[in-house]
Parts: sequence; C-alpha cells; structure tokens
Amino acid sequence: ADCHLLLQHRMAAPSTASPGLGSSGGSGSGGSASGIVSSNAMSAIVARIKDYAGTVFKQQKPWPEVLDRTALSKPTNLSEALGRIKKNAAYFRVNYLLVMLTTCVVTFVMHPSSLFVLGALLAAWIYLVFVRREPIVIGGRQLSEREKMMGMSALSFITIFFLTSVGTVFFSALSISLAVILAHGAFREPDNLFLDEQESQQSLLNIFTGAPSTSVASNV
Repeated sequence: ADCHLLLQHRMAAPSTASPGLGSSGGSGSGGSASGIVSSNAMSAIVARIKDYAGTVFKQQKPWPEVLDRTALSKPTNLSEALGRIKKNAAYFRVNYLLVMLTTCVVTFVMHPSSLFVLGALLAAWIYLVFVRREPIVIGGRQLSEREKMMGMSALSFITIFFLTSVGTVFFSALSISLAVILAHGAFREPDNLFLDEQESQQSLLNIFTGAPSTSVASNV
C-alpha cells in the first residue's frame, strides 16, 4: 500500500508543477507581446515624423534665392517692412525653419550640459511611454495614464525652466534666429517672388499645423 501511495505521489508531482510552467510561459509571452507592441508603436511614430519632415523640407526654396544680395533694400517705413516680413515668411517659411533649427542645434552644442539634460529628458519620455509597461504606484495608489503624462510634463517643465539653464539657452537660440529672420524678411524685396494662392495666406507657424498643399501659382 505504501509503494502504491508513493507511486501515485510521483505521478501527481509533474501535474502540480505544470501550471507554474504554463503561467511562466504565459507571462513571458505577454511581456514579449508588450515589447513588440511598444516597438511597433515607436516605429510607426518615427516613420510618420520622417514622412512629414520629408514632405515639408521638399518645399524649401533654393538658398541662392534666399541669399540674393541684389534683392536686398532698406524698407521706406515700418508698414512696408511688416508687409515684406509677412510675404517673405510665407515664401521662405521652410528655410526660416531650418535657420531656427540650425541655430538651436549650434547653441546647444556650445552648451553641452544643457544638451545632456535634454537627452536625459528625452530618454525618460521614451522609457515612460514606449518601454515601461508596469503601472506606476505612489503611496499605494496606481497612477492613471493622464496623471502619468501630467506628472512627467510638470517635471520636464520644472527641470528645463527652473532647475537648469536649458530654458535660457533655448530662448537665446530662439531670439538669435528670430532676429536673423526678421532682418532678412524686412530687407528682402518680395516683388519677384511667386507664391501659390494658398501659400500666400500662410505663415511660418503653418508648418506645424499641417503640410501646405499646392495650388495655382500667382505673382505677389
């Protein structure tokens, strides 16, 4: 009888261990699936940004046209200067955007500590949004996705504008680029520029609200 009971116990042992193995396998497959979803989401976002950037940058004007010294003249009054700035901002908006981006990159490269802070914040955002799958628990309370995003945004804002010099460096770069853009826009004669009908009604900010569409060209 004892041998019979021992045999039954040994036969039952694998069956008790199998659920644990199954749950472990399920957990592993779940983590793998989460990683695949995160990777696919990040790849989709990167591809979308790349396509949009390619569409926008295709609309930049030739730099010899931007830097044409024969088209430079002093505006007679403030009204003429503002009119020139408006027309040139609509025509050269992609080139002006590149000037702003280049100025920001050069300025941050000259301030490596601020560049390091930006890199650390970017890495934190990528980890929080795409990598980390477990919920964040503070004081026994699980944070919702909205609370997580609001908290990270607040932390980024405080870090950039109060705890480090990143905000100062950024506004310095922005001020320099805007001064260059405004000076070029005021002194560049727009009389020989050809704008699309819809393009003539757009400004530099329209780059961030949607890719401009093409239409019939008209002389400014």
